[in-house]
This record gives sequence, structure tokens and C-alpha cells, in this order.
Amino acid sequence: MGPPDAPVTIVEFFDPSCEACRAFHPLVKNILAQYPDDVRVVFRYAAFHDGSDQAVGIIEAARRQDLFVPVLEALLAAQPEWALHGNPNLDRAWQAAAAAGLDLERARQDATSAEVAAVLRQDTSDVDALGVRQTPTFFVNGKSLPSFGPQQLIELVEAEVQLARQGG
Repeated sequence: MGPPDAPVTIVEFFDPSCEACRAFHPLVKNILAQYPDDVRVVFRYAAFHDGSDQAVGIIEAARRQDLFVPVLEALLAAQPEWALHGNPNLDRAWQAAAAAGLDLERARQDATSAEVAAVLRQDTSDVDALGVRQTPTFFVNGKSLPSFGPQQLIELVEAEVQLARQGG
């Protein structure tokens, strides 16, 4: 999300079933709105909860249909209905994605493709290499938050935007 050439990149390790990820999403959208030319967000998957790997498949299938953002937001909005810890209801996740415009027949094939599996494998490898243990975990221009919290994310983004605007 955001311009590909933005000088500030937020990498968010994200689990579609994570309640904290859902809670942080409006903050991330506000940061993008505040700095429309300066910030982009790259979502990486940390599928820690049951069913999250399948939800990642839905989101990645949506990316192939240019519906990444609408489907991501639909899944987050419907998360309390489908992301039941220990007993996820992926049919409801698919219904939410369909309501956002996803072509389900095509998406069901794409969601289980080798390409989507490779994305999840790569992100899981990076989760392990970086020691990500919770979601969301944020890196701003490669820097981790000094401690976890919304204000810490805002302050680190602000500092990086100012640094970029000063040419540094």
C-alpha cells in the first residue's frame, strides 16, 4: 500500500487472524493518509494462528485480481466471525472476500497455487530469521520499534519521514 518509491517503508509482519493486527490497521491507514507521498506499507505474513495460512491464500489470490486492499479490509472487518482461535471458519472468510468482489472460482485455485505457497514459505523463513514472535511486528526503514505500541510506530515513522525530507 502506498507509492512503491516512497522514501519510508513500513514492513508489517501480519497475521490475518490476529486481533492486534486488526486493531492496528486503522492506524496504519492513517499514517498512509498523513504521508501519502512519503510512506508505503509492505505486508509480510506471520501465519501464527490456526487457519491463517488459508486466509493468506485468500489475500494473495485477491492480489492476483487487483483486490488486495478491499479483500484485506473485508477479512479484517469480518475477522470476529471467521477467525475463531482453535476453530476458524474459513467459509466465512471466503464469503467476506466474495462480498469484496473476489472471483471465488479463480481465487480458490490461486489460493492453493505453488506461487502462494512460495510467498508464505519465504515470509515464514524471514519471520524465523528476524525472530518475529508476535503480530503485528513493524520495521520502519529496517528499524524495529523501540518498544511495541501505536505511539512508538507513529514516532518512528515521523522521524524517518523527517530524515527523508532532509535528504538523509
